[in-house]
Amino acid sequence: MSTEATTTTDRASILLVDDMEDNLVALEAVLGSLNEPLVRARSGEEAMKALLRQKFAVVLLDVRMPGMDGFETASNIKRLDQTKDVPIIFLTGTEADSGYAFRGYATGAADYLTKPFDPWVLRAKVNVFLDLHRKNRQLERLLASEQEQLGQIAKRLTAIETELGRSGPSDVPELRVQLTRIEETMRELLNLRTG
Repeated sequence: MSTEATTTTDRASILLVDDMEDNLVALEAVLGSLNEPLVRARSGEEAMKALLRQKFAVVLLDVRMPGMDGFETASNIKRLDQTKDVPIIFLTGTEADSGYAFRGYATGAADYLTKPFDPWVLRAKVNVFLDLHRKNRQLERLLASEQEQLGQIAKRLTAIETELGRSGPSDVPELRVQLTRIEETMRELLNLRTG
């Protein structure tokens, strides 16, 4: 059940990269219950295009693909500033070379699973990355709010400095009002940090 990319900040898209239709269908069946957008890519090149178009919480990446294989795709993902922090879970068949796991981790994989994988284990691992993605988004929103409030404080301080330079100490009541507003904003910031 593949869905198109969404722009809402609460949705955590999952990129499924595999050249085999059956594998993509199986991944969608296992991960569909997470109720997050699942985006398909049939090659490393398609995966890179998708990653440049939107943000993903996690990439499930097949190791063996024609053209750009999983290792090369992972290297390209980790090379770009825009995508370097996206976690990658490598998926490979049981006949894979024993060095694949080492090579996967060396190219920046967060995890490595062998097919056929346990659906519960895959879902649990993906869920961890979805939770991390949501928490990172929440932190980004909190930091943006704090930056906005700090900007308001800076504007009020500038207004106080301007008032002092213009009129001297005769406007003390107006300065007290400005300082009270700054104190209120600082309390709001402290409440955000502790709340």
